[in-house]
Amino acid sequence: MLCLVIARCLSVWFGENVSVIENARSTTGTRTRVPDVSPLSGMCPLCIEECPTLCEIGKSAFRGREVLYPSPEYFGVSTAASNKDFLLDWSHFQILSELIGAWGIEPSPDKAFFENADISTFVASHSKKPIRLKVPVTIAGLGSTAVAKRNWDGLAKGAALAGTIEVIGENVCGMDPEASYSRGKVTRSPDMDYRVNAFRELWDGEHGDIAVQTNVEDQRGGVDDYVLSSLEVNVIERKWGQGAKSIGGEVRLTSIERALELKKRGYIVLPDPEDKAVQEAFKSGAFRTFERHSRVGFPVTKPFVEDVERLREKGAKHVFLKTGAYRPEVVAFTMKAASEAKIDLLTFDGAGGGTGMSPVPMMNESSTPTIHLEAQVLRCAQILREQGRFIPDIAIAGGFVNETQIFKAMAMSNIGDGPIIKTIAMARAPLLAVMKASYFKRLADAKKLPKSFSDEFTDDPENFFLAARDLRKKHPRLELGKDIPWGAVGLYTYLVDRVGEGLKQLMAGSRKFKLNYLERDDIVSLSEKGTKVTGIETVEGLAERVIPIILESWDDAERSEASRMTTKRGSMAASRSKS
Repeated sequence: MLCLVIARCLSVWFGENVSVIENARSTTGTRTRVPDVSPLSGMCPLCIEECPTLCEIGKSAFRGREVLYPSPEYFGVSTAASNKDFLLDWSHFQILSELIGAWGIEPSPDKAFFENADISTFVASHSKKPIRLKVPVTIAGLGSTAVAKRNWDGLAKGAALAGTIEVIGENVCGMDPEASYSRGKVTRSPDMDYRVNAFRELWDGEHGDIAVQTNVEDQRGGVDDYVLSSLEVNVIERKWGQGAKSIGGEVRLTSIERALELKKRGYIVLPDPEDKAVQEAFKSGAFRTFERHSRVGFPVTKPFVEDVERLREKGAKHVFLKTGAYRPEVVAFTMKAASEAKIDLLTFDGAGGGTGMSPVPMMNESSTPTIHLEAQVLRCAQILREQGRFIPDIAIAGGFVNETQIFKAMAMSNIGDGPIIKTIAMARAPLLAVMKASYFKRLADAKKLPKSFSDEFTDDPENFFLAARDLRKKHPRLELGKDIPWGAVGLYTYLVDRVGEGLKQLMAGSRKFKLNYLERDDIVSLSEKGTKVTGIETVEGLAERVIPIILESWDDAERSEASRMTTKRGSMAASRSKS
């Protein structure tokens, strides 16, 4: 929309939130008749009776609640996210390059090459057996949504090959049509078994792991006991109040039989599939899908700590917690509860994303944007540190797609003794990598690849997947396309060959050859707003502070170097070994 673009440009130029109410969104399949909409309402200035265009208001007159969600016709073959400009993103921060010295490697031209950067990390670092990750990316909970199930082989096996953690999301057992229950507790779930085993087929047993996420419905259904005892899962992740943002998990059901089955299992199903009038409306085509909703929990610290202790007694080697971007006081409450329970990995999910059926207005207008959320988490961590309390390892999620964002988020989180953000959680980007890889392989099989693509990269998957030969060399007994699905090849290529290599290059440019050496002074803010929110210094502020110190020591090179390092890194970094 032209006027929307102009408004956003104004917001950048003047630093103000000049916005337009969007009455047309690609996520809901709506648009306006003219581009110069009213900034106040988002409606066409001249709204006419004989208009065949469906804007948000117009479509809502026909489809009502359906327009709250991403286009239902794409459910199961898509992911959705906010298209709102939150006015502060990772591009507002810049990574600083270094020239003098190196951290984590010998400062030698023959050693300090980017391929020698170590991007491995640990989560559950305070536990008896930390989980090592080859890349600082974990795949966040992908549960009962159809898009996760359709792409699970690629996701699970790609994550195992990349040496990271894959989290099986909420409601998998409850949504499994072949699951068996006894007295309300699950006793068999082929879908859960398949998801766990798909990861373990290619898991090396040393890097990453498969985790199972459980919400209120899962706890009621005995999922914890089932996966810990029957499947010997090592990691349980509790989920607080998330799902479709802050209102619980939602999926769509395409048959009355399925809707009735899930209502019988205790889920909230809308509209009521037992209502005869609803059944008639469905059969006549008035609507094509039911909504399945899961409930939200209301955590209390003491019962939560006791719950975590019980999970460990039952055999959970690690207990994680994932929550959304709630109010600042809830962030503090969550950090406090996670500290008391000594949670192994705490994931905060910033506003904007959604792999399933989150309402579009909630993705756009509800919850805390990721950078603001990280700043709140770090403030909590600083207070806990001052009090001498346990600080859990942190994962941050919310719109991450590349290595520059990973570098900045981790560097920002170093409040002493290394970054507290040990990994970045992604879901939409890994899904995209798997979906795109699988789709282009199908196009290649049908000889329908775009000509521009095949002309540049050939029509052979072993050529157009750059990491295919690397995987074949590392796993000579496994067949690409069979033992290793092409979706998994795509995910591995994305995580290892793109994000991993890119991160190594950025680290080498800053002369930081291990993630533990990333610091807040490795980035600067490009705006006063970025500094106000995060405390990261502006470029001009840093220059004004450090340049005189360096030049005042003109006659003493050693003192100049020491002064420079003390000023730039702070006393904490200056005392750290350069080994």
